[in-house]
Amino acid sequence: MLYDAHNHYQDTRLDSDREIILKALPELGIREAVVNGSAEDDWEDVAKLAREHEWLKPSFGLHPWYVKERTTAWQLRLRDYLRAFPNAAVGEIGLDRWIATPDIEAQISCFRWQVELASELNRPTTIHCLRAWGLLDEQLRNLPLPKRGFLLHSYGGPAEMIPSFVKMGAYFSLSPYFGHERKAQQLATFAAVPLDRLLAETDAPDMWPPDELNQHPLQHDSKPINHPANLQVSYDLLAKVHAIPMLDLVQQIEQNYRRLFD
Repeated sequence: MLYDAHNHYQDTRLDSDREIILKALPELGIREAVVNGSAEDDWEDVAKLAREHEWLKPSFGLHPWYVKERTTAWQLRLRDYLRAFPNAAVGEIGLDRWIATPDIEAQISCFRWQVELASELNRPTTIHCLRAWGLLDEQLRNLPLPKRGFLLHSYGGPAEMIPSFVKMGAYFSLSPYFGHERKAQQLATFAAVPLDRLLAETDAPDMWPPDELNQHPLQHDSKPINHPANLQVSYDLLAKVHAIPMLDLVQQIEQNYRRLFD
């Protein structure tokens, strides 16, 4: 029983294969998956998937890449979706200095409002962060946080920051992309994550594993994309990093997932 803590199954790159993939995933042992909306334009797509597939958990949020495209009604619309889906999470939200010409002030404003909303509703929250770990730490220290915790997906921060994030309520998920040799150092940081805060993700259709680990190759427009079945790669990498039997890891991640998302 595997749990995908973060993905984007609504992504248009999966359109031609989505129904076949979604039919196959439960047969491959994937029990539940959190589908993250990133912008107002895809929230209804996430909602549709959640209505059609009981094992998919919806999550709605405004990603830092899309804050410049938000409408004046985005906050009202986000509240409406969270009311319509009482089991929904908040996300994907976050802070990002990696993108070109980031509007950091707008990112902070949108991030703070969404974290406060998640705290108000006590919803699990999925956070994206690139090149802004100090800023994220500063913001989280000065915000009310959901009592159930939050997820730092595809954690790319330093090992030294893990204990303080844990104290705030953080969980940390790893994607198949960490199997690439160039990600070896970041993969090693997951050894510092306590077992009771580990989660696995795919971030599909992004973050595909290296060819030698990819048992489910998939392409869109002749370019590789990540098949959601590659969740097993994330589990394999975590088991190796923590030197833990797979059965023990599977049981631990299930407990962690239930504690955060149920």
